[in-house]
Amino acid sequence: MPRGSSPRRQRQYEHIRDSALDRGESEERAKEIAARMVNKERARHGESKTASRSSRHDVSSGHRGGRRSHSGAHGPTYDQLYNEAKHRNIKGRSKMNKKQLENALGR
Repeated sequence: MPRGSSPRRQRQYEHIRDSALDRGESEERAKEIAARMVNKERARHGESKTASRSSRHDVSSGHRGGRRSHSGAHGPTYDQLYNEAKHRNIKGRSKMNKKQLENALGR
């Protein structure tokens, strides 16, 4: 946890870490998951110095509950597909819709 975090965020971190350990994640992975989730919540609530666009405007991690996982009901979001296409340098991605991005990425 970052220095200066509130007791509430510390409890939240420990709860998430323990839940991840209960699911069978390694200690290192559980700490990473907990830190990322708590940092995102801190950014959403204006408790951090910097925050990404997705931290401020995306659905909260608690509300989402796996809705946007790659194996979920609708798979990855348009933004997730677009970012992957950008990372893989796929040409014409800005003019593609979600289905076209999926096809271009081979999904």
